[in-house]
Amino acid sequence: MSHKIPRIGIGGPVGSGKSMLIEKIMPIIAGKGYRTCIISNDVISKEDADRMRKNLATNQGLLPENLVIGLATGGCPHTAIREDPSMNLALIEEIEQNHPELDVIFLESGGDNVMTTFSPALADYFIYIIDVSGGDKYPRKGGLGIESCDLLVINKTDLAQYVGADLAIMERDTKTMRKQKPYAFVNCKDGIGIQDVADHIIQDVLFEEPPKTRQ
Repeated sequence: MSHKIPRIGIGGPVGSGKSMLIEKIMPIIAGKGYRTCIISNDVISKEDADRMRKNLATNQGLLPENLVIGLATGGCPHTAIREDPSMNLALIEEIEQNHPELDVIFLESGGDNVMTTFSPALADYFIYIIDVSGGDKYPRKGGLGIESCDLLVINKTDLAQYVGADLAIMERDTKTMRKQKPYAFVNCKDGIGIQDVADHIIQDVLFEEPPKTRQ
């Protein structure tokens, strides 16, 4: 019988930086000896999975190539991770049976609005990512993604000066909308804030436990 591997859902609008966030986190997670798998959901294309496989598996050898998997859902991305996550659950069951050595599974999925969430049956921990180019009003717009996620990531802080976004306002509104829930300002392009996100994953999901004893 397979055992349940912790699952981290990463959601957010197209172009917000979900895949790049994973690419930046992975060297830190793998560097601590944790074994991972990545499932990238998309409607038709598997472009994100192909890029992550090339960058993380082929070029850096941080995980086996067959553990970066593209899942073409063929429909609304929200459905595949929330209303009917059966495709993802079936794939995860297969992974758990064939790779019991894994420590964590990353599930990436885009969405076109702030209502994106993961079914509790699918993800144990939910990271929602937005980017500064949407303006400093973004956090106070709220929505399930922003308000309910375990960790809110605000990406592309380097663009604030170019789009007239005030990071202080974004932080103020984030605190108001999320109460005591954590958040992180990052710039995936330059790696700023990535360690903070990785620390949350290590502490909140992996509970700072050392990786399983390697055979």
